[in-house]
Amino acid sequence: MSEISIVLIEDHDLTRMGLKAALQSSDILKVVGEAANAIKGLKLLETTKPDVALVDVGLPDMDGIELTRRFKQFQAEQGDSNTKILMLTMNQSEDTVLAAFAAGADSYYMKDTSIDKLAEAIQATHGGNSWIDPAIANVVLRQMRQAIPEEKTANQPKTVKIEALDSEYEQVLETYPLTQRELEILELIVAGCSNGQIAEKLYITVGTVKTHVRNILNKLCADDRTQAAVRALRSGLVA
Repeated sequence: MSEISIVLIEDHDLTRMGLKAALQSSDILKVVGEAANAIKGLKLLETTKPDVALVDVGLPDMDGIELTRRFKQFQAEQGDSNTKILMLTMNQSEDTVLAAFAAGADSYYMKDTSIDKLAEAIQATHGGNSWIDPAIANVVLRQMRQAIPEEKTANQPKTVKIEALDSEYEQVLETYPLTQRELEILELIVAGCSNGQIAEKLYITVGTVKTHVRNILNKLCADDRTQAAVRALRSGLVA
């Protein structure tokens, strides 16, 4: 595997130094720059253009979410989307997670997870696959599901439309919106349930579960379960 260049944007010196030392021990991860605040970090990202940027949410001068939004805007203007953003935080509130993905973050990593998992998250993010801790995704998906209005009649299947995606994804979801059952299965997938466990919980067959999972991936234009969950989080679910 080719080397992955990394920029660290973290205001706590000991945390930043520890992360740098741990990442540098890998044969394929290379820290090419670091910054202790958002202003310097944004300039560093614009000039260095690393493969992956590790950005702390709680930066002192500008939060990591706003930094991400500004950098993604810069990338759009430059026509360059090679740098991926992996948010670092101890905050797992629904509002913060949703805001991070809405700003353009590619992955969301809790600091209390192991360094081995961080290396795995970096590689997954660099490869185009979003990373999010299952506990966070489960909380947010449950909150979203509870927000679905109840006005629709019992005979009319409830559906959820996903906004703020690329135009080709929007077109697919406008034609084939997620059903209430698919949302239930998506939540169980994020919770780590296997097809057999989902079938048992929902009193349906494994074959039916597989069909729903395939439909979910197709509707979200996702390659795998994790990417499907992150796309749902990132875009926001509305009735």
